[in-house]
Amino acid sequence: MALRTICIWPDPALKEIAKPVEQVTEETRALVRDLFDTMYHEKGVGLAATQLAVPQRVLVIDLDPKGEATKDQAYADELADWGFTGPVALINPKFLEADGKIDFEEGCLSVPGVTETVQRKGHVVVEAQNEKGELFKVDAYGLFAVALQHENDHLDGKVFVDYLSKLKRDVIRHKMERLKQDRDGEASESVA
Repeated sequence: MALRTICIWPDPALKEIAKPVEQVTEETRALVRDLFDTMYHEKGVGLAATQLAVPQRVLVIDLDPKGEATKDQAYADELADWGFTGPVALINPKFLEADGKIDFEEGCLSVPGVTETVQRKGHVVVEAQNEKGELFKVDAYGLFAVALQHENDHLDGKVFVDYLSKLKRDVIRHKMERLKQDRDGEASESVA
C-alpha cells in the first residue's frame, strides 16, 4: 500500500495538463494502485494522477468505497442506474458523448472541506484503457457521469472551483492557503 500526498488547490501541479500514457506498463499499474490506496485512505470516490503531481492521463473512481451496496438494495439499484459496476481505472479517457444537464454538489480531495454546486452533463460515454491496456467504454449517468467529468477535468488542469465565481474562488483560496500553512506547521513540528 503506497499512500501519496494529494496536492491542495491552488498548487500549480493542479493546473498542469496531463500527457497521454504511451504504453500501459507495470509503472502505470503501480500508479493506479497508489491512486486507489490514496483515494480510499482519504475517503474519496475519485482521484486523478495530476492530484498526486503526476501529469499522466490516469484516474480512478469508486462510488461505493465502503461496500454499502451489499447492504442497501436501493443504493445498489441507484449505482446500476448510473452505469457503475465497481471500482474503475481509466487510462487515457476520451469523452465520446455528453448530453443532458445535472446540478450536483461536488467536493474534492484537493479542496478539502469545501463543497459547491456545479452543473455538469447528466450522461457521458467515455472510452479508455484499463490496466492491461485494453480499450473499454463506460456509459455513465448521474453521479458516475459527474465523477468522470470531475476527475477528467483534473487531467485538463481544471478543478471544480474554476466553475465558481471569482468571489467564491477567492474565499476558498484563502481557506486552502490557511489549511496548507497549518499542515506545513504540523509537518515541521513533527520533524523538530
